[in-house]
Amino acid sequence: MKRLGILTMVLFIQTTFAQTNRFVYQVTMKPDASNKADIKTENAYLDISAEKSMFYSENRIKRDSVMQANRQSGGARGFNRDQMESLRSSINYSIEKDKKNQKTIYKDRLGRDAYSYEEDRALEWKILPETTKIGEYKVQKAETDFGGRKWTAWFTTDLPYQDGPYKFSGLPGLVVKAEDADGDYSFDLMKNYKIADFPEMNQFGNVVKVKRADYVKQQEKFKTDPMSFMNNQRSGGISSPMRTGGGGGNQNPADMRKRMEERAKEEIKKNSNPIELK
Repeated sequence: MKRLGILTMVLFIQTTFAQTNRFVYQVTMKPDASNKADIKTENAYLDISAEKSMFYSENRIKRDSVMQANRQSGGARGFNRDQMESLRSSINYSIEKDKKNQKTIYKDRLGRDAYSYEEDRALEWKILPETTKIGEYKVQKAETDFGGRKWTAWFTTDLPYQDGPYKFSGLPGLVVKAEDADGDYSFDLMKNYKIADFPEMNQFGNVVKVKRADYVKQQEKFKTDPMSFMNNQRSGGISSPMRTGGGGGNQNPADMRKRMEERAKEEIKKNSNPIELK
């Protein structure tokens, strides 16, 4: 009985430490350079385990769940267009930090395919003596220049993590708040809790691994002529990156192409003030 009790305790401890910790951040964005009054706010998850962390949109997981349910029903339910539109996200990327190999992998969709690259720029932090309290955490101030923006972060050592939202890492604690000097982007920790494991994310089309500089070039090509860019892609995974389901029928291909192009250009315009300016 004593040996069984010890085994039970060991399994309990292993299970406890194997759990993933989820930190929920409120992300505030002004993605449209021509309309800074249009402020987008949504939640994003930072899931952390001993081996890695993942940062991604809450709405992405909710959309994946709706699409998965539709697939399991054989498409019988159909997509609820209003529901899918309500789950649209301004955070279309995901970021994985490989703790063992000290790598940060960025993944985002361009046209029909997903592109991923390993971040090749280190964040160089200046840790300042200023401290304060945000919520229940004692935090300390730090600054960095990254991606063409000057960032101020507040990190805490009250939690045993050296991580943060987006690509932020390398501080001796968890980033509780981060904001750029222009006030275009901010990340604010709202709450945290444990989850069993990282969720599975749906992936459509190819995953194209490139260098960061090549990704930037492809991104510029997409912005310049989105339809030409998509026509040159090899993917057969989905018919359009902008499509949210519903409707369809026997539509004129030329009309569909025109609507897709207009929607793509509108999406690009609405994201003319990206989080990284260079």
